Amino acid sequence: MILAIDIGNTNIVLGCLNSEEDIMFVERLSTDRVKTVLEYAISIKNVLEMYDICPDSLEGAIISSVVPQVTSRIKESVQKVTGCIPLVVGPGVKNGMHIRMDNPAQVGSDLIVDAVAGIHQYKAPLIIIDMGTATTICVVDENQDYIGGMILPGVRGSLDSLVSRASQLSNISLEAPKRLIGKNTIECMQSGIIHGNAACLDGMIDRIEEELGQKATVLATGGIAGVIIPHCRHKIILDDALLLKGLLLIYLKNKDEPRRKK
Repeated sequence: MILAIDIGNTNIVLGCLNSEEDIMFVERLSTDRVKTVLEYAISIKNVLEMYDICPDSLEGAIISSVVPQVTSRIKESVQKVTGCIPLVVGPGVKNGMHIRMDNPAQVGSDLIVDAVAGIHQYKAPLIIIDMGTATTICVVDENQDYIGGMILPGVRGSLDSLVSRASQLSNISLEAPKRLIGKNTIECMQSGIIHGNAACLDGMIDRIEEELGQKATVLATGGIAGVIIPHCRHKIILDDALLLKGLLLIYLKNKDEPRRKK
């Protein structure tokens, strides 16, 4: 069993998986750039204890991160709790995928991990939507090569920006209104943020498939995906554990390296 951790701008997702891709749990912690190694270690230890997982039973750990200033602290905290030296996804780590980008090193590790999981479980070509702090879309062609994608403003960030810049608009919950055409300010905002983002994704899928010249399997993951995807008109597969499964696959590809402290 391994501990898989994805460090995002807003949340840190962690879970334990075994080699059969069985997921023991998935939990989220807040990403805090001022938290100490010890504070993160206590949080990780508490989560493992909640699920009756003994740290000594972990074979190893793997981390993907888009927050470099937090990565080293999480890495050290995992070592403190488990005794494992985590593998950090990045240049030099085998992922089994060709990345057809101008500068492959600039591609976010979370996007690569999503794509690795996608081609393992689903038929290419793939369109993979990850809805977190930003909404990212990555595209894998029929040869299972990562060929590019898009970055859009995140749903919650867009809503926060709207509220902060419009004095007469208050914050709202991310819930779909009873009808598309709102009859009051709250319904209008809810319709705009929910149906507007769903329509955006539908439109992007159409344009991507047009450029590919063929239909694609469309996947979605991330903390906000479950709110938006049900309102899309395209068939989109929700896979909340996609990133963790990708981390397990990358860990197994690099398994020969020692991952436990002396």
